[in-house]
Amino acid sequence: MADPIIAPIMTVLNGEATERPPVWFMRQAGRYLPEYRALRAEKGGFLDLVYDVEAAIEVTLQPLKRFNFDAAILFSDILVVPYAMGQDLWFEEGEGPRLAPKLLDTMLETLQAAPERLEPVYRTVAGVKAALTPDKALLGFAGSPWTVATYMIAGQGSKEQAEARRLSYREPERVAALLDAIAETTIGYLCAQIDAGADAVQLFDSWSGSLSPRQFEAMVIAPNAKIVAALKQSHPDTPIIGFPKGAGGQLPAYARETGVDAVGVQPHGGRPGTRGVGRRHEEVAATFRVVLVDEGAHHPELPVVVTDSGRVQPPGGLDPVVVELARPVHHMAHELPMGQVPAVEDRQPR
Repeated sequence: MADPIIAPIMTVLNGEATERPPVWFMRQAGRYLPEYRALRAEKGGFLDLVYDVEAAIEVTLQPLKRFNFDAAILFSDILVVPYAMGQDLWFEEGEGPRLAPKLLDTMLETLQAAPERLEPVYRTVAGVKAALTPDKALLGFAGSPWTVATYMIAGQGSKEQAEARRLSYREPERVAALLDAIAETTIGYLCAQIDAGADAVQLFDSWSGSLSPRQFEAMVIAPNAKIVAALKQSHPDTPIIGFPKGAGGQLPAYARETGVDAVGVQPHGGRPGTRGVGRRHEEVAATFRVVLVDEGAHHPELPVVVTDSGRVQPPGGLDPVVVELARPVHHMAHELPMGQVPAVEDRQPR
């Protein structure tokens, strides 16, 4: 009897080496793909895509059809969690997400939870999983409590997260209670994604870099550790990836103390094998080095796009300058058939 086929990314997340590094991008489904832009124009807006199950399945699969990545990443948004916790959610064209009422002015206890708002996401996960071949993994995700809290408090995103940070100093108990509530909702949300078919899940803490070391311990490490511990109890075989963006010198403590199986790192965050992270995390991060295009790493299907203005636009968190220097840049044509790498006009960077 033949051995079961295991997706390469799952092999790596389980601490084993693969013949080649698996390739995926954090934001591999999105506007750099013309087929995504066409579908979004047809459906109306971002949330219309997220909550249209068939459309969300198609968007999740689009990058794999074009580039043959090793994993599909669920197409959704981290703010569906506060939406399920009772805030209204919408997107202003050209400005980004909005949440109301904002918790700067409203107490969490006044919100009416609506967990049914997450049901379409679970159906999307199940549909994507059914469409994938065994050699492709499906990654689910959620926002980490601090990052989600910054949006819930301010009612929108901001570069400095000033309102959330002010509230954390003025009313630390109130913010702690909010982080705990978000963690509880996130645990149920990720458990349901795993039950629906996600092979691994990732926690995004996009604004963890805005905190002091003491705040990082209390508002990033502690709530993420709570989520990881709960997931490990209910789904011990499901790998968990943590991505504390901007963590810098706090990354080793994050890796050790949260219990995640792998850590995401930034292109400007130094070598993936950050000293002090721990042997297992170091090996996993090193295996994913190709994703960072670190030290001239190269993959023949790296989907680099040059926009009409000439700007290099790779998906995910890649450094466009390093990507351009690492390989030829491909101009993408809108009429390219699915399943082939865009190569209408190749040029070496000058």
